[in-house]
Amino acid sequence: MNKLLISIIGAGILFSSSQLSFAVAANDIIHLNKADIAALEKIKGIGESKAKRIVDYRKQHGGFKTLADLTNVKGISEKTLARLQNKNPNMQL
Repeated sequence: MNKLLISIIGAGILFSSSQLSFAVAANDIIHLNKADIAALEKIKGIGESKAKRIVDYRKQHGGFKTLADLTNVKGISEKTLARLQNKNPNMQL
């Protein structure tokens, strides 16, 4: 009985700490007009190639004025943008 109780308590501590680290990660703001390729890759749905295209677009056009401007980047459609916004509330200009 004591071993079971210790296991349950231990699992609760592990669960609580994993929730905390997820909450911290979810609150990290990623600024699309400032982030480098590595930071952009932290956005769910953005891999290395899209991250490079985002950086290239910024260099050529001086940054994004709205999130909708992301659809000007090859490979990011309106549907993709909607998915990115839903999965990444921490994504900002």
